[in-house]
Amino acid sequence: MNSRDARDIFMPLEVWLSSKIQAQNYHATSRKFSLYISQQIAANAVNQVLSGRNLTLALPAALAVFPNATPQQRGAAQDLSYGTLRFYGEISAYLSQLLEKPLTDNRIDALLLVAIYQLLHDKADAFTVVNQAVQAVSQLKKPAAKHWAKGLVNAILRNFLRQKDQLEKQLTTSEVATYSYPQWWINKLKLQYPEHWQTMLTAGNQHPPMTLRVNTQKISMDDYVQLLVRQNLDASAIGAQAVILTKPQTVEKVPGFTDGIVSVQDYGAQLAGHLLDAKPNMRVLDACCAPGGKTGHVLELVDVKMTALDSDEARLERVQSNLNRLNLQADLRVGDAASTDWWDGIAFDRILADVPCSASGIVRRHVDIKWLRREADIASFSAQQAKILANLWQMLAKGGKLLYVTCSVFNEENQQQVNQFLQQNANAIQLPFVLPAQYPQAGMVQMNGQLIPNNAHDGFFYALLQKN
Repeated sequence: MNSRDARDIFMPLEVWLSSKIQAQNYHATSRKFSLYISQQIAANAVNQVLSGRNLTLALPAALAVFPNATPQQRGAAQDLSYGTLRFYGEISAYLSQLLEKPLTDNRIDALLLVAIYQLLHDKADAFTVVNQAVQAVSQLKKPAAKHWAKGLVNAILRNFLRQKDQLEKQLTTSEVATYSYPQWWINKLKLQYPEHWQTMLTAGNQHPPMTLRVNTQKISMDDYVQLLVRQNLDASAIGAQAVILTKPQTVEKVPGFTDGIVSVQDYGAQLAGHLLDAKPNMRVLDACCAPGGKTGHVLELVDVKMTALDSDEARLERVQSNLNRLNLQADLRVGDAASTDWWDGIAFDRILADVPCSASGIVRRHVDIKWLRREADIASFSAQQAKILANLWQMLAKGGKLLYVTCSVFNEENQQQVNQFLQQNANAIQLPFVLPAQYPQAGMVQMNGQLIPNNAHDGFFYALLQKN
């Protein structure tokens, strides 16, 4: 994965939701379709990720191999892919104990990982999982299709079932197995969050909720919740504009989505629109804007002259699509936030700098990040962030405010980055982080602008800087 903002290269949310909903029912009916096809697809996707490809590209490629797969099989494959990668640290630790030596065929290795995930965390019965995994390996091209491969998969999975309790005891000393994160990641959180690191790791392994942002300029929170009730959709309202659905829905089935009444956006991400403190008719820049969630939110809150910048023209098309749905307007520009080539020289009153980062705060949504990131990547992101911050600062009017945002939990990208910037810019001050009145009672946990990920929100970081 390159340094491009991770949030913008992952699967569009509506696609993810559609597949997720398809997967919800597969457990109860797994005997009614060929589970081995879903296992094959998932194993293919997992193998690609472990080879360095992000899941957003890997999963569609794996699905394309089975164009005739049913929606149920496709949904199950995605469920298995996400689950296997979410708990890869634990699963791979089990598998290594069961193997006398590493397998030379990565396809078989990935298939075993998927099957062990099912046996550990899935509701499908053990007999079906083992039987279908043997069938799956028999469908692979030679030499995997040979008799020894089927026997190997069958033996390993049955040994796992027989020895599970004993194997589990041997893993208690391994933090990678316990938490399913790379050791460097665990060590970093231990150092930076001595009181929160365990809860942060646990939160990152949970299934993310589907959170909506209600446009309260068009409908009140109470009225929208009542609308959901009338549609037999269970939900809970939190914060100023956030509603969490108990069960995810395809966006087409979310009341008011196509009409621009609501959008899908994490509760923590919704904080940006409020913290920016934009006023009517201000000149506002949303740098690194794709896919446009925060752009739309700011425009919903206040009528400003919005410039939305992104380096990728294709991603700007997604921004425009979102704005069209919301019936909002902005000046979309293709350009690098670390360059002035696109700038007309007129200063902005407010700048939203949602910079590229490690995306370490949103791993529950993008499970492959844990295994694609390397510790050295953090320094690369930090250098890129420093260039962007320095460049955007010259575009900010005197007295203006810049909101620095990441979806990372690593200090090097967050407060440490801000501290270095403040040391280099005497005309910059960091304003106190103050949550809007609607947030504290709604379950938001933060430490000086760093949101500690929990069931309600992801791990965003916010720093509001003012130019004197």
